Amino acid sequence: MVDIAKPASDGPSGAEESGHDLIYGIDDVPPVAEGVALGLQHYLTMFGSTVAIPLILSGPLGISDDPEKLGWLIGTMFFVSGITTLLQTTLGNRLPIVQGGTFSFLTPAIAICGMASLKSAGFEVKMQTVQGAIIIGALAEIVIGYTGLVGRLRRFIGPITIAPTIALIGLALFPFGAPEAGKHWGIGGLTILLIILFSQVLRRRHRVFELFPVLLGIIGAWGVAAILTAAGVFEPGHPAYTSLDKLDAAPWVRVPYPLQWGMPQFEVAAIVGMLAGYAASMVESIGDYYACARMSGAPIPDGKTINKGIGMEGVGCLVAGVFGTGNGTTSYSENIGAIGLTRVGSRRVVQYGAALMIVLGAVAKFGALFTTIPQPIVGGMYCALFGVIAAVGLSNLQFVDLNSPRNLFILGFAFFMGLSLPAYVTANPLDLGESLGWLAGILNTLGSTGMAVGAVIAVVLDNVIPGTDAERGLTEWQKAG
Repeated sequence: MVDIAKPASDGPSGAEESGHDLIYGIDDVPPVAEGVALGLQHYLTMFGSTVAIPLILSGPLGISDDPEKLGWLIGTMFFVSGITTLLQTTLGNRLPIVQGGTFSFLTPAIAICGMASLKSAGFEVKMQTVQGAIIIGALAEIVIGYTGLVGRLRRFIGPITIAPTIALIGLALFPFGAPEAGKHWGIGGLTILLIILFSQVLRRRHRVFELFPVLLGIIGAWGVAAILTAAGVFEPGHPAYTSLDKLDAAPWVRVPYPLQWGMPQFEVAAIVGMLAGYAASMVESIGDYYACARMSGAPIPDGKTINKGIGMEGVGCLVAGVFGTGNGTTSYSENIGAIGLTRVGSRRVVQYGAALMIVLGAVAKFGALFTTIPQPIVGGMYCALFGVIAAVGLSNLQFVDLNSPRNLFILGFAFFMGLSLPAYVTANPLDLGESLGWLAGILNTLGSTGMAVGAVIAVVLDNVIPGTDAERGLTEWQKAG
């Protein structure tokens, strides 16, 4: 077993000794109260995406008009996220990285719900078929991870591959930034300004600004929206309208349990389509491991660390499939952005957050509370966080010779195609006929995933076009690890 971390400490000294500008390093243990608050901040940074996934799936699953089941599905997402985060941070790669639902699984899940055999089926049948596909895909990911296949491929991956892969994770999320914040720029812009103010301008003025810039930004903008709603400025239907009416319909406690929607159904077409989502998810997760390690002061992930991470993500997806989230689990990019802003890379903080997710996933009213945060605030938060993820990817280029025409071509082509090809594939999906519909589904899913496109192009060209280790950045990159 490879332990990427140093012996635990109870203060920021570990971060300082590692040479990283962190308040708490990966093995540092903050005071409990502070750690729980920091863990809550991680919960807040990922709640938007976690809630968005079941909301998007509610239509295809047929529960958009059933708030009770939709609430249960949201609670299950948080509950499973807490379980899988604890598994990853204790038995997996042990990086301070949150596990949660992934947008990579949305397209296959929606396609499964639209299959001819399921068009007239009810929620339970559709969910059971999605569950079956997720469970088989999870078993495949477990094999890929724990047999060491992913780790063996690591020798082909360097900073030229990692830079566009990580950067495109953040850049590809642009539809969730300004378009959402712009639904009301007054509140969305206030959220952005507050996060910038707390994380960059005031961070050295007081410890609270260093530790909780995202949380303070959300609370500040949310409070203003609530005041303006109470004053009658924001009325029902306004993007920034804030109301607690949704809390009344939610029960206090509902604990998710395995097979709560019935026994999974296994259909070959559904399984093959879902495997495309797994491929994209694994590519994204490997990039996230490098980004998280870099932000938290951990060594560059080696082959064994990557293998254990992907293998444990397979276990997490198996848990998600058995519980019935309608989705799998993957590493959360939002959490990495929070580490960059707060400079808190402690594994213990993420574990506190995971415990909160388990508890709060069973307290339905608390989960319903966060669905009342106006979308412009969520969009403003994403504007601040996702840009940090892109910058982390670009920071890997410090090891690369940027005067090399070879490197400039590879990077430019990977970035451009990572943004351009998904736009083309989305507008012009590949149609190979009914007999090869499964292959078209896989290619369309991968082709519409920017980080997968960028990663494939970069890794192929970086290993095919001649270049020295120093030119490719491998020499200095390995020294930095």
